[in-house]
Amino acid sequence: MVQGNMTFGYKLMEGKIQFDEPKATVVKNIFAAYLAGKSTRRIAKQLAEMGCLNGNNKPSWSHGSVGNVLENVNYLGDEFYPQLIERGCFELVQKFRKERCVQLGRGTHPNSTNHQETFSGILRCGQCGEDYRKYKERSARKAKKSVWKCKRHLYKDRVCCSCGFLTDEQIEKAFVAVANRILARMQILDRKSAKDPIPYNREFHRLDQRIQELEAEGRYSSPELPALLFKRAQACYQTAQIDDTDYQTGKLKQAFSGRQPLGAFDRELFRATVKQATVHTGRRLVFEWINGLTMETGY
Repeated sequence: MVQGNMTFGYKLMEGKIQFDEPKATVVKNIFAAYLAGKSTRRIAKQLAEMGCLNGNNKPSWSHGSVGNVLENVNYLGDEFYPQLIERGCFELVQKFRKERCVQLGRGTHPNSTNHQETFSGILRCGQCGEDYRKYKERSARKAKKSVWKCKRHLYKDRVCCSCGFLTDEQIEKAFVAVANRILARMQILDRKSAKDPIPYNREFHRLDQRIQELEAEGRYSSPELPALLFKRAQACYQTAQIDDTDYQTGKLKQAFSGRQPLGAFDRELFRATVKQATVHTGRRLVFEWINGLTMETGY
């Protein structure tokens, strides 16, 4: 087997496939993050921000490349590959992925769309925190109206979330309104958004203390040490925060610079500048720009 075909997380040494420790840790962190509830898209973004190298030794990740890691059966071990991921963990991830495919409309749900929309992955519910999905309303007429709804609006035939429904046109008009407020006063982009304090990571400090004790005793060959290092990396990954506010603000200014007030929706500008849009009750829509700044408007 040539090195170029090697599964990510392994390397060929002296004719045997062994763990490539830094990348093997990335694999374990991907599984841990997914089981913790992070989407493949968010995991990919965090990996890129943290500078984690992919199989081509570049800090570039996509939701597809993360998905490939999560579905690679080689991590269970075989006659060539040593086991990297426990079977129970692997099977639970596959179960979650199938469930999410159904939730995201990639299964056989009759009312959902299975192609990427302009607002897919962007809209969030301000009441329950779930994603918004696009559905076609049932109608006896030939033309069916498509609306965005919280995916938990109906659960087991019961209304679980009362946040409003939106059409593409309403979202587009709301974006034009907030974008034009920025174009009228570019200084808005220099406002600093409130940052959440970094939470105290009790598990990380507990593991770190134990590692320091082993190192102080010179027990570098202890079989306990590799497991502790992996668990500490996992604990650190869960609360890792990247402060790139100034960089993202520069990208925003560049995207808006030299533009005239918008008369119509600009899809490219939207995808380049909006990180998330949260739908609230009372017909309120809060846009979060890529630098963390938020702006509210009605719809």
